[in-house]
Amino acid sequence: MQNISLFHDSPDIIPVSFKKNSSITEFIQNLGGTCFEARNVYRGAELFKRMVNDDDVIWLGIAGAGIAGGMGGLVNTLLESGFIDVICSTGAQTYHDLHFAFGLPVKSISPNWDDDLLRQHGDTRIYDIGIRERETLEAQDEIIRRFIRESWDLLFQQTLSSWEFNYQLGLWVQKNARFPERSFVATAAKLGVPVFWDSLSNHSIAMNLTRTDREGFPIILSGQRDVFDSASITFSANATGFVELGGGGPKNFIQQTGPTISQILSIEFEGADRGLQIGTAVERDGSLSGCTFGEAVTWGKYRNADEQKLVQIWGEYSVLFPLIALYVLELCNTRPYKKLVLKMPSFIKKLESAR
Repeated sequence: MQNISLFHDSPDIIPVSFKKNSSITEFIQNLGGTCFEARNVYRGAELFKRMVNDDDVIWLGIAGAGIAGGMGGLVNTLLESGFIDVICSTGAQTYHDLHFAFGLPVKSISPNWDDDLLRQHGDTRIYDIGIRERETLEAQDEIIRRFIRESWDLLFQQTLSSWEFNYQLGLWVQKNARFPERSFVATAAKLGVPVFWDSLSNHSIAMNLTRTDREGFPIILSGQRDVFDSASITFSANATGFVELGGGGPKNFIQQTGPTISQILSIEFEGADRGLQIGTAVERDGSLSGCTFGEAVTWGKYRNADEQKLVQIWGEYSVLFPLIALYVLELCNTRPYKKLVLKMPSFIKKLESAR
């Protein structure tokens, strides 16, 4: 007697017809009827949609150079729709984000250049993104230092977490930049969305703080506060969804909120509810960027290894995330802003009292 196939109840694969003038929704749903990463794109889009519709507190992690390459506008659209509640970015991306707000030159270039020649001309590049050293980087440095000088009375009175620093920076950009609507840091501040850095020192903003410290405007930032404050958001949320663009520091910062609560603070906590990652790293070398969600479950970063709640897409996020975001924008109603910046004191107090 032949055994019944274990695939018996799985959906049939039928060749999908792609029609002219299809909507993003139809396109993504058709991908779901195929295979490999195309199917994962559909699964990821559906997962993001559920995060939005179920009112998860949604974190966005931003690694890589997408913001410097112009993807901040998409982040702004999601912020303004209420689809992002907290951000963790590399400090480099918050720095490059401000180029657009102040109209500093950032160029679309070929990646095939003589880099020695570029250096001689005062040009720098991030792959196919061209940036002038003097007109962009040095001008941005002076803007950061101007912010410190003009806002020092607000900044020096206490040890700051990175979200507090970035909140004041975003408000200042709103008032002083020519194009504040181009900056996700400014938009996040306007909407009360906390923006954390994954590192307090590994970027140009921190490099500029070393100078303003020595010019009589010292600022003290606390990594410990970042860890505790971020954990308080996850602890206070009814449900949490992580959306990770790339991996690296932002991925770890977001995902460590659960183990901070359970492993370090010894408070019973099972981890985040859902996770979506888009990145090109692979699992083979044991790097954090390629770490699977299943592996993360063993660390208490997520509640369980349910493939309906954890979707990992192998691919370059500048291509895939806009498709997923547009799918959600087409299908989901805008959400009221959670304005977590205003709720941070109560979140912190709740986690403190649970210890």
